[in-house]
Amino acid sequence: MPLVLLRLIVLGLVATFGAEEETAQGDFTIGGAFSIHSKITQQPLSFTDTPAPLTCSRYDVVIVNLREFRFAQTMIFAIEEINRSDFLLPNVSIGYRIYDNCGSTLSSVHTSMALMNGDERTVGKTCSGQSAIHAIIGESESSSTIVLARTTGPFKIPVVRGISEYNVQCMWSTLISRKQFPSFFRTIASDLYQSRALAQLVKHFGWNWVGAINSDSDYGNNGMAIFLAAAQEEGVCVEYTEKFHRTEPEKLLKVVEVIRKSTARVIVGFLAHVEMNNLLEQLSLHNITGLQFIGVEAWITADSLVTPTSFSVLGGSLGFAVQKANISGFTAFVIKEFWEKAFQCTEANVDSVTGTTPCKEIMDLIELKDYNDDVAELRYSSNIYKAIYAVAHSLHRILKCSEYLGCDKTVKVSPWQVKLIHYLKIFNGDQVWFDSTGATVARYEVVNWQRGSDGSVRFKPVGYYDASLPPGQRFVLRTEDIRWPGGNTELPVSVCSESCPPGTHKALQKGKPVCCYDCIPCADGEISNTTDSNGCTKCREEYWSNQKRDTCVLKNVEFLSYSEVMGKVLVFFSLFGVLLTLIVSTLFLINKDTPLVKANNSELSFLLLFSLTLCFLCSLTFIGRPSDWSCMLRHTAFGITFVLCISCVLGKTIVVLMAFRATLPGSNVMKWFGPAQQRLSVLAFTLIQVVICILWLTVNPPFPFKNMEYYKEKIILECALGSPIWFWAVLGYIGLLAMLCFILAFLARKLPDNFNEAKLITFSMLIFCAVWITFIPAYVSSPGKFTVAVEIFAILASSYGLLFCLARNVHQI
Repeated sequence: MPLVLLRLIVLGLVATFGAEEETAQGDFTIGGAFSIHSKITQQPLSFTDTPAPLTCSRYDVVIVNLREFRFAQTMIFAIEEINRSDFLLPNVSIGYRIYDNCGSTLSSVHTSMALMNGDERTVGKTCSGQSAIHAIIGESESSSTIVLARTTGPFKIPVVRGISEYNVQCMWSTLISRKQFPSFFRTIASDLYQSRALAQLVKHFGWNWVGAINSDSDYGNNGMAIFLAAAQEEGVCVEYTEKFHRTEPEKLLKVVEVIRKSTARVIVGFLAHVEMNNLLEQLSLHNITGLQFIGVEAWITADSLVTPTSFSVLGGSLGFAVQKANISGFTAFVIKEFWEKAFQCTEANVDSVTGTTPCKEIMDLIELKDYNDDVAELRYSSNIYKAIYAVAHSLHRILKCSEYLGCDKTVKVSPWQVKLIHYLKIFNGDQVWFDSTGATVARYEVVNWQRGSDGSVRFKPVGYYDASLPPGQRFVLRTEDIRWPGGNTELPVSVCSESCPPGTHKALQKGKPVCCYDCIPCADGEISNTTDSNGCTKCREEYWSNQKRDTCVLKNVEFLSYSEVMGKVLVFFSLFGVLLTLIVSTLFLINKDTPLVKANNSELSFLLLFSLTLCFLCSLTFIGRPSDWSCMLRHTAFGITFVLCISCVLGKTIVVLMAFRATLPGSNVMKWFGPAQQRLSVLAFTLIQVVICILWLTVNPPFPFKNMEYYKEKIILECALGSPIWFWAVLGYIGLLAMLCFILAFLARKLPDNFNEAKLITFSMLIFCAVWITFIPAYVSSPGKFTVAVEIFAILASSYGLLFCLARNVHQI
């Protein structure tokens, strides 16, 4: 059946509803209170007669709330369905008393008293006695529900609410207090869950920059307050929060202007459908489109918002809706009820007494005002249906009903015995159960505004939210089914700042929310390997950040290697020095029997050439990757070979001085420094250095060391001295011998030309001392592998200086 026809049928039934009270008798009675009309006809007060009872205005169809009327029809349908059941409350009938309180708080007081005591208006008599009802289904308006719950609360009469108001003040924060309202229940979840779910939905899609608009009422203000708190917990920033009331057009225009200037592309609207309709009109008028709206159940499935121009504004909207239910037979019940009452006919047997006639298949309908509520989907009506069944199941347990024996009607069900309240608290049906606050757990459908193939607007379910599930599993969304504003399948982006890529971290912008930030590159040696990192992580000691600052990589290890240019150059000069030394040694060997070679003390000369060869070769131990053995070898070999070399030079110097003294008449000095003494002196001087090196290696030897202090981005692999004292002792001893040799050679510089070897020794010692004096500051200040290069250069330079001394003698030969 077409939706419009259903709307007309339900609207027509309002005219046939009768008085403010609709009743049916039964063994147990359930009361109902609904605001079917929204205006009271106030009779004039004469103050001479008893005031006439309040009556609802029913002459104007505009003030008829067809949504509330459908709730009343749902209640009647559910009760009649239970009465026909053979399984639920067999042999027990349920009656009902339904009142129309006309949307007035004052009328709600009258309704409460009438439900508890009957509606007799007798003068001078007391109330009719025991409560006429055992439970009350009622009131979508929270203010009226509070009146109802406070009035009936002392009598322990359960009030079960199946509707959440959406166009008046909402006081659910008060109604969830079990201390104030121990007998209040509801088959619809508190908006507390919906507000939190809105924040989670926004977070799910990565929208951290949103606008927020709410109705300026308790419903909108309380709901928005909880959303803002939940959004802050979820890390969602709100660019603006605006509110307006339906009676404040100036504020509405201000809200539209704020939306127009904002950068947020997502708007959360905690609005009643009336305010949403007003906002929609203004946005359409100002041609503000392409925004992603996130809506609440109050308006997200409201047909009244579907207009020829609304889809350009609300197309792609997402929001929560009460789960749609299929109440089997309800549509046929509504149609049958309307047909029989509107046309005074019956589908049953014709009754001649009442004058009813058989209903015809086709009858004329008066053209009525269009009905803009969701009849076919039955989202809220299903909660009324559940409320009736919750009460019925609780009665079923109290009466100890069984399928075969029926129910025990002798059981007294008095409200003040709290039996019905107790069983409602522990009721857990297939579709509804009450938590500690008397409300059901939140279950919502997530619906999406889409355009169908025929051009019509559809509220397509694209997932659901179930608060009873564990965190992380409450949302189930089919994102592939969602259509975003403009019919796009690509997720819209709404952020204050673009995401910071790996290698950067967020730095908050001064005076702005936490979602507004700048992306700052990580410092050297720090990385961030996630998007939107709040800070950078320092790499471990042996690692360094790569160029993108998103990964820690092993630092480059630096040492003087044979493969690099500097290493090759130093190896060349070392080997070249060895070659020159071998050439000089060969020349000395060829001419060893000549008087000049013999006069130059050939034995010390050959020992000097041998030690020079070792000096050139020991420089090679400084090149290559340091190890435990190479570190110990390089410094000790250098110290011992150089002492051996200087000792030979010192011996030659002493021999020259002794030889000069021996030429003087009566001198017998050479017998005190002959070849044996020369060998012993060289051995003695060398052994001292050997002892120093052995002590060094024993106490605290050199070892390989990864120097990470000088360069942060690389590791200098070097030989730590172990004990600097022993290192400088080795160098100091070499320096002491060199200075002694230099002084002696300097004293012999003016000897006759046939003693010119002293001059050459003086010159070579001068080079030696100059090299090692300049070596000290260069060694201390050179970084990394250059320290080793300086040391090798000093060894080679001093060795070449000594070799030059011998080479001059070869030239004389």
